[in-house]
Amino acid sequence: MTPETKAQIDSYGVYRLLHDNRFAPIGDPRFQGEEGEYRMKRLAEVRAQDNDAYVRASKDMGWTR
Repeated sequence: MTPETKAQIDSYGVYRLLHDNRFAPIGDPRFQGEEGEYRMKRLAEVRAQDNDAYVRASKDMGWTR
């Protein structure tokens, strides 16, 4: 993973991180290998920082696009 990719992921808010995770197609390269592990770690971090924002984002986006 490049420093630019890491910085991009770090710039995403809870909604973007959750949305990408929820709606990515199976096998999406963004969720494979080192980048995938980092995205999931980052999502867990933002959720731990503000679980209420995570829940709001989840309810706002639902399960359909």
